[in-house]
Amino acid sequence: MTKEEKIKNFDANGIGQLNDGMFGLPFTLDQCETVLIPVPWEVTVSYGGGTADGPKAILDASYQVDLFDPLVPDAWKKGIAMDTISEEVRAKSDRLRQSAEEYIEALANGAEENREDLKKISAEIGNECLWLNNWVKTKVLHYLNQNKTVGLIGGDHSTPLGMMQALAEKFGDFCVLQLDAHADLRNAYEGFEFSHASIMFNALKIKEVSKLVQVGIRDYCEEEFNLINNSNGRVKTFFDRDIKYTQYNGDSWDRVCNRIVNELPQKIYLSFDIDALDPKLCPNTGTPVAGGFDTEQVLFLLEKVVKSGRKIIAFDINEVSPGKDGSEWDANVAARLLYRIANMVMLSNGK
Repeated sequence: MTKEEKIKNFDANGIGQLNDGMFGLPFTLDQCETVLIPVPWEVTVSYGGGTADGPKAILDASYQVDLFDPLVPDAWKKGIAMDTISEEVRAKSDRLRQSAEEYIEALANGAEENREDLKKISAEIGNECLWLNNWVKTKVLHYLNQNKTVGLIGGDHSTPLGMMQALAEKFGDFCVLQLDAHADLRNAYEGFEFSHASIMFNALKIKEVSKLVQVGIRDYCEEEFNLINNSNGRVKTFFDRDIKYTQYNGDSWDRVCNRIVNELPQKIYLSFDIDALDPKLCPNTGTPVAGGFDTEQVLFLLEKVVKSGRKIIAFDINEVSPGKDGSEWDANVAARLLYRIANMVMLSNGK
């Protein structure tokens, strides 16, 4: 059946059909404007686990999302689909996670990093993380070369490095807009070069990443703070504390967002760690931190970005973890945000 025929026969006001794809939409990957790449990977998580289950949990929750978007009417007709969740990626993650836990526990108990068995574990994990980066980069380029809008669904926050490498190859210079509780500017956290806590440190190694604008940061170390201050403007951080204090003194979120948008160049990659939100909205995320945003605050900011005429060239959502008790709350929040964000990204690309 053609896409036009599917649109004609589809009831956008009905119940999401589980036999259909993401958000209950009936379209194939080829028929969709937006393709989501799931990356079920959580090898180097340093606190709570479960983010490898994030893509599947978000997919399952997506069938409950209403398709009407007041900002982008009939957005569903453009189509959003998730690629197949890779069993190979998940199997590697599960196996390496066990090794990483042994490694982290040994360090916590006073072992030296240069111990032979630990060096072996570290080297293996480093090599497999390079494999993942290349896997992601290849996937992203595959869909970018089909003129698709691409989103990545993690997994932990280490997963989009290969995506940023692909964007550098495809688009040249761009800015990373990072919504996050953590600065993620650590160098080889816990001995892992490609740690989730090092994603933005590694992103800055990509010369085409001309700027990093961080929003909502509220958990960071002195080394990261010094890196920000010594970056000569390449890293601009809007700390959660500073945002809140200006508002307590009478400032508005509207004016704060204007200042954020003014820091952004024309081409933007959105990297959204779900823990940027108030942890009441994501209590099961890997490293929750008190403070943060409500969902409409995030959407208000992104709407400002789109209305400014800037282009969001791609995006990710990471660190979503379903509760150990089977709670779907985190995925429910993420799925609803994902739909609205994907629509705005598509709008910013003139689709």
